[in-house]
Amino acid sequence: MDRLIAFYDRGVALAAGRIPEALALLLLRIALAGVFWRSGQTKVVEGGFLQIDPSQYDLFASEFSGLPLDPSIAVPLTAYAEHLFPALLLFGLATRLSAGALLVMTLVIQIFVFPDAWWPVHSLWTAMAAMLIVRGGGLFSLDALVDKVRAK
Repeated sequence: MDRLIAFYDRGVALAAGRIPEALALLLLRIALAGVFWRSGQTKVVEGGFLQIDPSQYDLFASEFSGLPLDPSIAVPLTAYAEHLFPALLLFGLATRLSAGALLVMTLVIQIFVFPDAWWPVHSLWTAMAAMLIVRGGGLFSLDALVDKVRAK
């Protein structure tokens, strides 16, 4: 039994190292960024650089009418945020801020747009954002590089 416990303890120590954590946080950043980036891509014209698809204003006025913002404000705000914050997450720059912004977006979507989507969709997005807010971008992030430079 002692050998089994020792084997388990070695496995836990390996998994809790800096590199495994950095890889897990990188994967988490990519996963959360991907969700919002793909959503942002539905709001822009294909082939145009962040040119908003005009049909989005009608969609926000009808399907997302529960939002407390006028579509003329909500559409560009959402489209640009769904591109900016995932890009920052991907590079691990301003990770906590970006994850916080995506958490706020998730909560707005949950409360005003799709209140029946908490389980399993929005709860997962919330958990991913919360982990990134708490742990940061990890070793493989620009945040880590900035911290290293600032420490000198």
